[in-house]
Amino acid sequence: MAVPTDRLPPWTIGVPVVALGVDFALHGVVSPLVGAVLAVTLLAVVKAAVHHAELVAVRVGDPFGAVILALAVTVIELGLIVSIMLGENPQPTLMRDTIHAVVVLVLHGLAGACILVAAVRHTEGEYRTQGAQAYLIVLLPMVAAALVLPNFTISAPGAFYSPAQLGFVSVVCLLLYAAFTFVQTVRHRDHFMPVKPLEKVVARPEGRLALLSLGMLVVALTAVVLLAKSFSPYIQAAVTAIGAPEALVGVIVAAIVLMPESATALTAAVQDRLQTSINLALGSAVASIGLTIPIVAAIAWWNGLQLELGVSPGGAVLLALSFMMALITYGSGRASLLSGFVHLILFAMWLVLVIIEP
Repeated sequence: MAVPTDRLPPWTIGVPVVALGVDFALHGVVSPLVGAVLAVTLLAVVKAAVHHAELVAVRVGDPFGAVILALAVTVIELGLIVSIMLGENPQPTLMRDTIHAVVVLVLHGLAGACILVAAVRHTEGEYRTQGAQAYLIVLLPMVAAALVLPNFTISAPGAFYSPAQLGFVSVVCLLLYAAFTFVQTVRHRDHFMPVKPLEKVVARPEGRLALLSLGMLVVALTAVVLLAKSFSPYIQAAVTAIGAPEALVGVIVAAIVLMPESATALTAAVQDRLQTSINLALGSAVASIGLTIPIVAAIAWWNGLQLELGVSPGGAVLLALSFMMALITYGSGRASLLSGFVHLILFAMWLVLVIIEP
């Protein structure tokens, strides 16, 4: 992780504070210019939040670092989803669309790009099959329970769970995430460690600096949640203005959430640390489902909202294809140029079907 470990850059402190001021000053003001300012501020504070998460991650070391980054990303995702879900134009399919987008972006978009970069720079990227497949072992039942099974239940019409079923699925996702985190950080830590030693050992930051960064991470995430509430109507309005389907809102939310972590994963791939890239990418998907579904389901229940979770038949087919391809890719311990290219093609196929509804 290419972050300074001896100091905090001034912008990482100034941006979250300024972001809180921007949200307070522009609260309730509606105009295209305000939307542009909120968008730039939101992206800047997301970057600052991930910077602080990375510094804390360097302090605690692998694989705990990937867990901290995934948790930070999940908080950002929750802020965006809940702000839209409780806004003036609630979107009952938003959680489904966002989680679906996160899964495909991670399995094909981000992973494909990291594999391609590693293959171009280092011929083939290496990683531990035990760690990579552990992510898939947890992701597969999570995705099936969250996005596919609602289409086959009869307790509620359509692609919905009954409240009792949704509560049970939420607990299942939370337990799967807890079990995976225990395996990743305690029982089998070595399965998630880099294959090759770092050429340049990064010094751990001092405890005082890490605590300061942890405090600024809380401030930055608070600013993200508040800005997301103010910016979410602009996302919906932009999608409506171009005549795109509502599912594109979920894609945009997922892209914003994964943007900073994607940069970290791609940097790791350039440095021939594909294991770190996989930990960051797939860890985001596991945390996204394992934590987002229980929290959003509880908020929806409290507010009397229904969540439409089941994906379309075409979406279910592409999800099955996604996991088949991922199981093949992550079963060898080495990723080639061809596998990275195929993942990116599958990502492009899914994106076109989202934008141009079949």
